[in-house]
Amino acid sequence: MTTCREHQEHQERREHRDQPGTHHLTGPPRALSVATFVSSFDRFVISPMLVLIASGLGVPLATAVVTASGYFLAYGLSQPVWGLLSDRFGRVRIMRATLLAAALAGVVSAVAPGMAVLAAARIAAGAFFGAVVPTSLTYVGDTVSTAWRQRALSDLMAAMALGTALATAFGGVLGHLLHWRAVFATSAACALLCSFALRKLREPARAPVTGVGAPLRAVLRNGWALLVFGLAFVEGAVLLGTMTLLAAALQADGVSAAVAGPATAAFGVGVLVFSRLVKALSGRTPVWVLMAVGGAQICLGYGLVAARIDLPSVVITALLLGGGWSFMHSALQTWATSVVPEARGTAVAFFAASLFIGSSVAVTAAGPLAQNGRYALLFGIACVTAVPLTVTAVLCRRRRPGA
Repeated sequence: MTTCREHQEHQERREHRDQPGTHHLTGPPRALSVATFVSSFDRFVISPMLVLIASGLGVPLATAVVTASGYFLAYGLSQPVWGLLSDRFGRVRIMRATLLAAALAGVVSAVAPGMAVLAAARIAAGAFFGAVVPTSLTYVGDTVSTAWRQRALSDLMAAMALGTALATAFGGVLGHLLHWRAVFATSAACALLCSFALRKLREPARAPVTGVGAPLRAVLRNGWALLVFGLAFVEGAVLLGTMTLLAAALQADGVSAAVAGPATAAFGVGVLVFSRLVKALSGRTPVWVLMAVGGAQICLGYGLVAARIDLPSVVITALLLGGGWSFMHSALQTWATSVVPEARGTAVAFFAASLFIGSSVAVTAAGPLAQNGRYALLFGIACVTAVPLTVTAVLCRRRRPGA
């Protein structure tokens, strides 16, 4: 415990030198939590509606999956751009502008006449919503000291979890009772309101940036930063990408979208519950232990649905994946906010890009397996892949906790 505390104090002193004028908040502002809620809502609302979209537009499920994989890819690829722009022009300014653009993309999604327009609109929505979460994480990194940061990030994660839970439950129920178009319209309205709510949030102090070359070089020449990005890529593929098809697996077993959506919403419940536990353990438990616990939950969850796919197993798996996200991802994203403090916005953006590019690759690769109903194989692959992810993260974090 003493070693952990001493490291935190050393890291905090280093960040104070790199980032003068830090506000020293102990948690994220409420408007920031609202923004992350809306972004998470839009990101996960597609999962229980894939079968409904395929049926409504008369396309195969593998084609409808493009709306999810394209969204995730755009969400990921846009991250470095938003990171550089937020370092240059400010965190709040970027979030407000992109939320307005995301609202417009949501309206187009709601009225799209066919698959091509819908896919294009969802790609645009992913690119613009992609600015919110990494910029929010960077805001916390700018304003919250190292000793409090993982607790603050856990609070932000709780807002994301609530958005995730409501998205999967709301998307399935409203899509079943009304129409999937109504879900996209709701998301667009929320983005518009959120942009307005951020107008009074103060810009944090940040290191002066005169161009894009310096932060890019600082990030891409840092070996530990590249390691964290690689771990995020695999985590995105295993956790977010594969999890997108949990609801579709239930629907292939004859369960309606109105039931499959709330069942997979257990992921958000798991994040809400386990993030509170992570917050309590932060500062008292080595980070590598938190990573090990999260990885074990991911393995156990996917192992369960690889063996049997039914309503109880999917609910339990979603809860376990929520725990895996809380323990593993919170530790990785805290690492990402500290690995290159002089270019934090760029580093966090690359981290988020890696996460969602990984999820997009996984969803695209899994499309044919889902189309053929081979969900047990799909979840088994995720279970096996989670093992080297966990081992690598734990060993590297133990070796270089301050990297």
